Amino acid sequence: MSLKGNDDKVRVVLNKADQVGEQQLMRVYGALMWSLGKCLGTPEVARVYIGSFSHDGSMQNNDNERLFKKEQADLLKDLMDIPRRSIDRKVNEFVKRVRAAKIHAHLVSHLKAEMPSMFGKEKKQQKMLDNLHEEFNAVQRATHLPVGDFPNMERFRDVLSTYDFSKFKKLDTKLMAKIDEVLTNDIPALLEEFRNPYTDNM
Repeated sequence: MSLKGNDDKVRVVLNKADQVGEQQLMRVYGALMWSLGKCLGTPEVARVYIGSFSHDGSMQNNDNERLFKKEQADLLKDLMDIPRRSIDRKVNEFVKRVRAAKIHAHLVSHLKAEMPSMFGKEKKQQKMLDNLHEEFNAVQRATHLPVGDFPNMERFRDVLSTYDFSKFKKLDTKLMAKIDEVLTNDIPALLEEFRNPYTDNM
């Protein structure tokens, strides 16, 4: 089973690590990391918390007690930080969608502006579809928006081919200004408002 897309939500704990010696623990840890690499399918190495999480805190082998306590402290800190990361993830996804919508608006507005007012509309539209990379470059130069935020060109071309460019709406500059205001001021303020209550006083 692949956990791709949800790997950042997974916490891996190697429990009852006190029941084996240091050398055997290294072997178990290595085997676990190898298995996780196949399961998670991510280039990053998964963090594994090693410890003995018994209800009474007793250990069969105290050789790694100091390590286990540090690992337990790291795990608790990580768990308490989950609310903040959850909010960050949702906000980042929202920002990504807003930026994509902004670029979409600039692209369709540009295509409309390039269309002739009277004759040769079909020919001009097909020419822009055939040379869509040039239109992307023109919008990027004019707006200085990140190239990485632009949509997949082939997919965008397929969708555009079903529309009449001359019927696209003009760019609403006031709306674009409001979007910039949201990205520049409102989003940072929102993140500050939802600071993690579990770690603020630590």
